[in-house]
Amino acid sequence: MTTRGDQILDRTLSQVGGKGLFVKELEVALQEGRCDLAVHSMKDVPMTLTREFALVAILAREDPRDALVSPRYTRLAQLPVGAHVGTSSLRRAAQLLALQPELRLESLRGNLDTRLAKLDAGQYDAIILAAAGLKRLELEARISGYIEPEECLPAPGQGALGIEVLAARDDLKTMLAALNDPASAACVRAERAVSRGLGGNCSVPLAAYATSDAAGALDLRALVSNESGTRIVRCQRSGVAGAPEALGAEVAADLVAQGALELIGTR
Repeated sequence: MTTRGDQILDRTLSQVGGKGLFVKELEVALQEGRCDLAVHSMKDVPMTLTREFALVAILAREDPRDALVSPRYTRLAQLPVGAHVGTSSLRRAAQLLALQPELRLESLRGNLDTRLAKLDAGQYDAIILAAAGLKRLELEARISGYIEPEECLPAPGQGALGIEVLAARDDLKTMLAALNDPASAACVRAERAVSRGLGGNCSVPLAAYATSDAAGALDLRALVSNESGTRIVRCQRSGVAGAPEALGAEVAADLVAQGALELIGTR
C-alpha cells in the first residue's frame, strides 16, 4: 500500500500530520478486512495504539544506526563548512548541527530511490538515511560510512519491524508469536516508553536507544534537543529486560527534570 506519508513529499512529516500517516491507512485496511496484518517500521508506529489494535511481534532488529551516503565523504567529520546535507529527521538535524553548526541542512523526503537520485544529481553533498532501510533493500553498497550512536543517537524503534493486527484476532496472535524477538522487543519497548513519556512525535528532536546483554540487562540512552542543536539534555540508565517500560519511564522523568518539556515546547 502507498500511504499519504509516501505521497506528500513537498512538506516535512511534522507539517502534514506526523509519522502516523504511514500507519493510519494500514489500520483502516485491517478494520475493513482488506488485510490480516500490517508490517511497520517501529520508528513510524505511534507511541500509543488504540484498543482495537495490537502489536503482536517485534522482529529481530536490523542495524539501528544512521548512515552517511555521499560520493565524496565517509565520515561526518569530513564534511566541510557549508556542506549541503539532506535529512528528513529533526532528530538527525539537531544532532548534526550540535556537532557541526556550519552545515546547511535541507528536508529530504521520498522513498530511498528518490532520495538517492537527488544525491546523484548533485543536489546534496551528503544525505543521512537509516542503515536498516538501505540494507533491507540490498543497497548497503551505497553506505559511505556508519554514524555511531555516540555521534547521532538513533530514533526509538529504528531498525526494527513490528507486526500489528486487530486486537480481537487471537488466532493471528498465536500464529505470529514465534516471530517476536524478545531481546529486540525489550529494547524497542524501553525506547518507546521514553518517547511516550515526553509526548514524542516527529516534531520533537528526541532520540532513544537501548541495548541488551545475554544476562537480560538493558542499557538505555536518550536525549531531547532544541531544533538548532544548541541545547541538548541527555540521560543514560540501566535496567532489566523484564521491565522495559519502567526503565523508559524513568529516563523520560529524568529528562523532564532536566528541562526537556521546555525544549520541545510543551508545559
